[in-house]
Amino acid sequence: EKFMCYCKTGGGELATSISAAEAKVPAVSSDIEAAESKLAQTKEDLKTAQSDRVAAKEAMAEAKAIREKEAAAFAAEKAEADTNISALKKAIAALERGMAGGFLQTPSAQILRRLVQGKEDMIDMDRQEVLAFLSGGSTAGYSPSSGEVTGILKEMQETMEKSLAESTAAEEASVKSFEEMMAAKAKEVEALGASIETKTTQ
Repeated sequence: EKFMCYCKTGGGELATSISAAEAKVPAVSSDIEAAESKLAQTKEDLKTAQSDRVAAKEAMAEAKAIREKEAAAFAAEKAEADTNISALKKAIAALERGMAGGFLQTPSAQILRRLVQGKEDMIDMDRQEVLAFLSGGSTAGYSPSSGEVTGILKEMQETMEKSLAESTAAEEASVKSFEEMMAAKAKEVEALGASIETKTTQ
């Protein structure tokens, strides 16, 4: 009797259970498709984040190499400008003290001679005047000729100091820009790393 009772009620419960399960099949299939779609999107996002992180690191390395070259070029330019400006100051001081003859024997006179000979934006007459002075063609004392040379040298010094100041300002701006870019890229790499970590654990 017990079994008979179950057969009468169990069949109904089983049929209800089967129809409920059949009703759930489309919903479960839909959930599976959504999960598969989400997984595919996550994999694509992970791949994109990884390639973006590699690109950001490469951009940082390239920017660093360029910055190092620029810094080296500026250091060389600054060293040369400092040497030339120093030689000009010594020549001007010697001329103003009336001691041109003593200056002509110094290494600064040789530096000044190379500078004047290689300076492309110098008026040829000024160049000849300074070279004549450096060759000892001017009189040893302070004369109008040495006054002319002093004026030319002062003008050269002012131009070089202005050019050096402009180069220094450009270098400082370049350093600031580089530091800002590196900080932004470092944040980007960090964010992409966190995103990769999150996507890997999903």
